[in-house]
Amino acid sequence: MRREGLLDLNEAVQHPGKKLVFKVETELGQEEDLDLVEPLRGELSAVSTGNLLLVKTTLRTRAVLECARCAAPVETDLEFTMEDEFDVEGVPSSFASDSYAEVVTDEPVPIFVQNALILDAYVRQGLLLNLPEQPLCSGGWDGVCQESVDTGHRGGEAVHPAFEGLSRLIDREAP
Repeated sequence: MRREGLLDLNEAVQHPGKKLVFKVETELGQEEDLDLVEPLRGELSAVSTGNLLLVKTTLRTRAVLECARCAAPVETDLEFTMEDEFDVEGVPSSFASDSYAEVVTDEPVPIFVQNALILDAYVRQGLLLNLPEQPLCSGGWDGVCQESVDTGHRGGEAVHPAFEGLSRLIDREAP
């Protein structure tokens, strides 16, 4: 069963060894700090061992990030895999007719409602953990940022607009 924003993994939890596979797509529409050019798309699989629910997800998207050197927007392809284990308590219903197994987590932000995965909350965590720490627009750390090249030079070196005033002061004090 698939409800809006939730992936029902109860069948896997109640029947250890049964693998569920879902195609997933989300835009993370409520995220103000993430600028996705394309929705996150991929595949999620879940299987229970009886004591653990194993979830593996492969996702890809394209996002606009900020260059760590010049703060220019940088479109970046992102592809990542998440592999998580969630504790399962109780006896699966396939082993006992009067029992029920349930996923339990100690996450600060809930990612399960009973045995249904809150897709956006789960995917958001994975995306944030897999964002590049210092995206660069071009040139790497040793080269010249394209934004600086487009805005001017100082003595053969690129000058970002934010530092033009400082550059003029240095030029004035130079012998």
